[in-house]
Amino acid sequence: MSALPYLDGETLRALVPTARAIQVLEDALRGGLDPEKTPPRPIVEVPAGQLLLMPASWGRYAGIKVAGVVPGNPARGLPRIQGTYLLMDGPTLAPLAALDGIALTSLRTPAVSALAVRHLSGPGAETMAVFGTGPQAWGHVEAFRAVRPVKRVTVIGRDPRRAEALAARCADEGLQADTAAGPGAAELVACCTTARVPLFEGRLVPDGATVVAVGSHEPDVREIDDDLVARATVVVEARGAALAEAGDLIIPLRNGTITTGHLAGNLRELVDGLVPRGSGPRVFKSVGMAWEDLVVAAAAYEAWTRVR
Repeated sequence: MSALPYLDGETLRALVPTARAIQVLEDALRGGLDPEKTPPRPIVEVPAGQLLLMPASWGRYAGIKVAGVVPGNPARGLPRIQGTYLLMDGPTLAPLAALDGIALTSLRTPAVSALAVRHLSGPGAETMAVFGTGPQAWGHVEAFRAVRPVKRVTVIGRDPRRAEALAARCADEGLQADTAAGPGAAELVACCTTARVPLFEGRLVPDGATVVAVGSHEPDVREIDDDLVARATVVVEARGAALAEAGDLIIPLRNGTITTGHLAGNLRELVDGLVPRGSGPRVFKSVGMAWEDLVVAAAAYEAWTRVR
């Protein structure tokens, strides 16, 4: 039996560039994929952090990602998120390929955010603020540029040297870039941190701005505050996943600031044009879902079979 092909990070990026990842996610949603039907993921606490098991099935494929979230890894010079993805044939569950789970997560998370931005934000949005300085922060800059004419990026990070380094990387790519303590009047805001409490005062976010929060998937942790959530048109990947894992929404619900009816829609409904954009800010809250990994992994595998 031949060895199972392994698609490493470099290969994955070559096979599925960011713009392609955004498009295959949209195509899947328009093709009938229902995020609400994705199985809930078990989260197992282990001494190092958490193990996440993320299975999904759609169309011709099934797959599972085994991911580790290790808070202590950055101090070791390692990515906080580890993982491996196994792609399988849908009808038989025969293994087809293994993929670098770190690279897959780093690709699909910004792509999902950018898909939401494509349908939530104004088409001429040029200014962006990004909280965080790691791979997801840069990934969101790349992904937002794929859907909006971003010209200026403000980087907000706890470590000034890392913030300056990310700003310099943005400048090297032709963007106007600086660092600051907050998002200012940015039209697009990406929250890509491990923060456990809100990063900024939501009342300062202007009407019409779009805020994406991707950093947390725990019910007692959040990056954005009650005020912003209450003012905003709120979209989630799936209501079931958000109400189980998204502290950004669960905490305002617990506080009585909002009700479940405040959620304007899920990502499929947004793509289908069923979510009206209000006059206030727009918020997309992502916890990361298994269907996203599957769709991008399947696109990579199909591209690999065409070029091998």
